[in-house]
Amino acid sequence: MDSNFKGIAYLRNKLQNKETRIKLRYRYYEMKNMVKDLSKMTPPSMQWLTATLGWCGKAVDSLADRLIFRDFANDNFDLNTIYGMNNPDTLFDSAVLSALISSCCFIYISPDENSFPRLQVIDGGNGTGIIDPITGLLKEGYAVLERDDCGNPTLEAYFTPGRIECIRKGSKETEIYLNNAPYPLLVPIIYRPDAHRPFGHSRISRACMDTMQGALRTIKRSEISAEYYSYPQRYAIGIDPDIEIDKWQASISSMFTMSSNENGEKPSVGQFQQQSMAPYLDQLRSFAALFAGETGLTIDDLGFASDNPSSAEAIKASHENLRLIARKAQRTFGRGFLNAGYLAACIRDDFPYQRRQLYLTKPVWEPIFEPDAAMLSSIGDGAIKINQAVPGYFGKNNLRDLTGIEASDEITLPESSNEE
Repeated sequence: MDSNFKGIAYLRNKLQNKETRIKLRYRYYEMKNMVKDLSKMTPPSMQWLTATLGWCGKAVDSLADRLIFRDFANDNFDLNTIYGMNNPDTLFDSAVLSALISSCCFIYISPDENSFPRLQVIDGGNGTGIIDPITGLLKEGYAVLERDDCGNPTLEAYFTPGRIECIRKGSKETEIYLNNAPYPLLVPIIYRPDAHRPFGHSRISRACMDTMQGALRTIKRSEISAEYYSYPQRYAIGIDPDIEIDKWQASISSMFTMSSNENGEKPSVGQFQQQSMAPYLDQLRSFAALFAGETGLTIDDLGFASDNPSSAEAIKASHENLRLIARKAQRTFGRGFLNAGYLAACIRDDFPYQRRQLYLTKPVWEPIFEPDAAMLSSIGDGAIKINQAVPGYFGKNNLRDLTGIEASDEITLPESSNEE
């Protein structure tokens, strides 16, 4: 092994250190996280009570559903065909969703029986590597390709440029596959990378998880309080201790009598003030506002509907932060998809292309917000005025980038009517 490489043992330990945090975020996304009960007032009979809330899943899905990859422009290496033959509807969506949850995922490239590249998405809990900060590709990588029912690795792969070493559990021999790719065939797809954290940040941040815990505790407390405001607590003073009273009947009966004792003294009956759910709703709304501010969503997205329905322009304006987040994600995800297509082209042609040869190829995404009829009319008016000032500035390509509607190949001219 080259002395410049860290080795499979180092990468295996690195993955084990990150795996716990990634599994935690998947539990929040799948609403399987536990509620940390900080209150000592919870009755022992209600310690089993749990609560679930889908805000973390909503934060991820609201962004993932708006990131729709279209194709590559100036596709000199025919990358669109490679992706088109690898189930792109599932591949792109799976990669985007996994990267948003675990901060990064990986596309594993391997040749099929006809030496055509196959693309497979591996989540961040099953892959890691040493990244090249200039190209965004790995210098060496490690991935768990198969696990048993208990989650233990049964097939591991160690990636270096031009070489893949596969280690199967129970086998003493290492399977070695050679290729002509100048980089490891494990390409990272990263969400919001920076110089300090080159493998990015998760959409489910620590602030999101802490806010979720507070909201879940509020829901749990409201459920416990429901036992008290459903049947308000009552009291009776001055009852003879020798008299037995059915407490359940006294709570729910519409007519209940208590006679005076032998001295003519009558019991005094009253009711404690009934609890209100308003404080819990206000607290839950406060947590929703905190979560919305952290993720670029609105209160409406989290279940607190406003009185008046919003138009497409109003929805777009209220999601301005989400639009900026989506734009940033498109840039980083596009680079990852381009890198994966570049290495796949090397496998397809069995030739080590240079990364800079793809400088003309650009990833193209669908619009983040689909325009309604009013917005289409505004875009059309604006395009006409701009083309009058700068002829040919707007064409069918950049208009599709604004509207998301593909231009028709057929041009139908209106029939002229002949008046006699």
